[in-house]
Amino acid sequence: MIRKAAAAALILGLIAPGLSAAAPAPKMAIDSFAQLETPLPYPYDEAADADAAVAKAKAQAKRAGRLLMIDLGGNWCGDCRILAATIERPELKAFLDRRYVIVSVDVGRFDKNLQIPARYGITSRLEGVPALLIVDPKTDRLLDAGRVSALKDARHMTPQGLADWLAQWPK
Repeated sequence: MIRKAAAAALILGLIAPGLSAAAPAPKMAIDSFAQLETPLPYPYDEAADADAAVAKAKAQAKRAGRLLMIDLGGNWCGDCRILAATIERPELKAFLDRRYVIVSVDVGRFDKNLQIPARYGITSRLEGVPALLIVDPKTDRLLDAGRVSALKDARHMTPQGLADWLAQWPK
């Protein structure tokens, strides 16, 4: 059944050539974000050199044969903090660590480090944060074009819905 679904996705052009089908997300052990450990993390280093951090993460992803996930956001953003706490859940972290190298980039109040999304053709204001850039490090191609701000209302999703969204790109 999975093989048929992967073949259908390839035929329909849903999977980039050379990439395998995405694996299903792990089953989340929590049903609500209210069950996350508190305080929620502040995942963005406001003093970091974003260009250097992204370059390092991209090189690491390329060497490891994983995708690059660039998490754009700010510590003021509740949805960003929910995303960070959910990613740290053991059942999801192990899954994501096999598939992605994740780097967090502080975009301030949409006025900082905007050269990062601009590299991938996003030159207008971000629709919201968190904004995730899913990048194939071998080609430097953005895989989630048009959907980078899909998690801007993460708090209105379920933990499983968030995990499923993160699992949709093949490694």
